[in-house]
Amino acid sequence: MVQITATYTGELHCKANHGPSGSTIETDAPKDNQGRGERFSPTDLIAAALGTCILTTIAIVAERDGQNILGSKISVEKEMNPNPRRIASLKTVIELPKAIPEDYRGKIEHVANACPVKKSLHPDILFPVEIRYTL
Repeated sequence: MVQITATYTGELHCKANHGPSGSTIETDAPKDNQGRGERFSPTDLIAAALGTCILTTIAIVAERDGQNILGSKISVEKEMNPNPRRIASLKTVIELPKAIPEDYRGKIEHVANACPVKKSLHPDILFPVEIRYTL
């Protein structure tokens, strides 16, 4: 079990603490929802969680199988639905090394689409995933 605690620090900012490590992150409401957009918004953190979860999950499997993905990148484009206000889409583009063998790429695609964060989010959210072997 991991405990995250958060404190409201004013002006629509919060500071969250990761219990096991003591590391902190700060959030702000986005500009389109009364904030100043000075930090990640809570929904931005979901997009960041999805991206880092996909890369981490791919890395776990690839490294176990002897594939090097060092330097791989992911971008997640979050789109909000205005009413009700919620995440509508998390479009991801993954950039991986060209050296990954063709016959291994299906496994990468499967792992990318099965990360725990993605499996934990609402099924109405669109999750288009593009994988590019360009690095």
